[in-house]
Amino acid sequence: MEAALMIPGQDPLPRLLLVEDDPISQRFLLATLESLPANVDAVASVAEAMRLAAETRYDLWLVDAYLPDGSGGDLLRQLRRRWPCVPALAHTADGTAGMRESLRRAGFGETLVKPMTADALLKAVRRALARGADDHPPPAGQPPLGDWDETAALAALNGQRTHLVALRELFLAELPVTHEAVVAALQRQDEAALRGQLHRLQASCGFVGAARLGRAVRELHHHPGSMQARNQFSEAVAALLH
Repeated sequence: MEAALMIPGQDPLPRLLLVEDDPISQRFLLATLESLPANVDAVASVAEAMRLAAETRYDLWLVDAYLPDGSGGDLLRQLRRRWPCVPALAHTADGTAGMRESLRRAGFGETLVKPMTADALLKAVRRALARGADDHPPPAGQPPLGDWDETAALAALNGQRTHLVALRELFLAELPVTHEAVVAALQRQDEAALRGQLHRLQASCGFVGAARLGRAVRELHHHPGSMQARNQFSEAVAALLH
């Protein structure tokens, strides 16, 4: 397929890793994905996927649920040890509720059931790339997010600094309890409780301008099984409390 022309100043094309062992399915998926446009590397096994992932930073992984040398869920867990914030889509011919739930628990953002239409595939990929953009670390040379973002907080509160000070005092008073609740939910593997706590905390971070913690909450929400995301969350909490 003819490569898309790059316009000076544009962001580079997203790079996708497609893992599919069926040659017919792989050809359809590859042709559709390249029409985004995107740069796509296609492989047929867990071993090949791990080899490429060790050499290349991908914006999205698309993984078959069943592979010759392992499962899609096992592959995703291995990939996430190195890249905890890269979004992932699963594709499978098994559209049962049990399979969908298994893949969701493994960490896939969505599951596409084969055969899917090209339109359905492209829409799912665009959604995943949009979500993943918020999870990527800032490019080299840019400073990391600070603990507080005064500009964003004041904008959210129509410039009322007195209101902001009061809200931050309440936020910091409640943060230790919220942190304990999140840690407890992670230990119990209580997904509903975890998502509820993180959802409320994300909103609070936005109102008070807790920029670093807000990003850590977002990453933990997307990747609760990631030790890196858990550590970043705890470190961001500690930075505000101390």
